[in-house]
Amino acid sequence: MAEVLEFLAQLPTSAEIIALRPSEELQTQISNLLEKNRTQGLTAAEEMIWEQYQYLEHLVRIAKAKALLKLKTEA
Repeated sequence: MAEVLEFLAQLPTSAEIIALRPSEELQTQISNLLEKNRTQGLTAAEEMIWEQYQYLEHLVRIAKAKALLKLKTEA
């Protein structure tokens, strides 16, 4: 999660924000949590991590939506 927050803290351009994708490591962690949740359930600690990922995704979606609007108004 720190990598995404560090990226946003660098004040990237709108195009860079729209192009943002999770790293392979982050995607693997998310996939592992999803699989574990489906097969055996998450521990309390894992549930907290999952909630943090969901919040981070929400922030990124907001940033992407605002970046897209900015690009459209600049065009």
